[in-house]
Amino acid sequence: MTLHLTEPRTGGAPAHSPESRKPGSRKPGPRKSRRGSRPGGSSIDVQRKKLLIPFVGPAFVLYTVLFIVPALGAVWISLHKWAGSGPMKFVGLDNYGRIFRDQLFLSSFGNTLLLLFVVGTAIFVLAFALTLVLRDMAGKKIARNVIFFPHLINALVFGVLAGFIFNPGGMVNSLLAPLGVTDPPKWLAQDNIFPLIMVTLVCTTTGYFTTILMAGVDRIPPYYYEDCALAGASAFQRLRYVILPLTWDVFGTCAVLWTISSVKIFEIVWVFGGSSGAGVPPTQSWTAAVYTYVNAFSGQSTPAYGAATASAVLSLALISVLVVLLRRAMRRDAVEF
Repeated sequence: MTLHLTEPRTGGAPAHSPESRKPGSRKPGPRKSRRGSRPGGSSIDVQRKKLLIPFVGPAFVLYTVLFIVPALGAVWISLHKWAGSGPMKFVGLDNYGRIFRDQLFLSSFGNTLLLLFVVGTAIFVLAFALTLVLRDMAGKKIARNVIFFPHLINALVFGVLAGFIFNPGGMVNSLLAPLGVTDPPKWLAQDNIFPLIMVTLVCTTTGYFTTILMAGVDRIPPYYYEDCALAGASAFQRLRYVILPLTWDVFGTCAVLWTISSVKIFEIVWVFGGSSGAGVPPTQSWTAAVYTYVNAFSGQSTPAYGAATASAVLSLALISVLVVLLRRAMRRDAVEF
């Protein structure tokens, strides 16, 4: 085998040195792949961008037509005095000043806040307690269906049921009579209707959020609970250090859902209070949604669409602000497990 060796050059620059190249010539670098050099990215990204408009476009058009345009129309109507027909008179922000001076609106808005915070707190406390109890219980799927069932029932049924249970000769007073209560409270009096509505909402809505929270708890790996048992953690410690951190996103979603639904509560108030004989619920039980409806559609006086839509716009603003604050307050780093 013969090796051909070349003598090193003694003069001049090496063959591959920069001096041996022509002036202005550049050393060719590694060739870039065509896929990475595309300005639009990879072929998959290009295909996704092509599908963005066909898939998102129709939904965006429907959302704009059904939600954004009516919301903007409501803001425009709220700046006018209008009875629903005839010319509209521009009054600017007078409708907003009018409803803020209206004690009936302030009490209705206060009732809405009571439903949002007081009833919401009671619902989530009971939902977490039921979640802890039902997690290890035999037949928890059946129990989950049972507690979820009241959420499916129409509010009219609860109104009729409340009439049977709380009327002067109803079941509650019949049970109190053997206990020596001869003068029971007037459960269906105008001053007691709103507390009764609050209790009914807690009973009918707790199961709904319990079901959602239990779905979030069920995805937690069992070995976390085994570690808690070995460490001697109590139920509260297990809730604080395991369940809450690993279901924080589910709890945040539930809080947003309740915030949106509580501001719009209407039908149960109308069912419970509409049987008073006046055609509308007593004012002590009004919410912001009932106030809006009565001012626009009750038929008992000249419709005030400007004030009604101003009330609706304020409710929308309240929901928007609370949802943004909730999302910011409950923002946490995702926990992977």
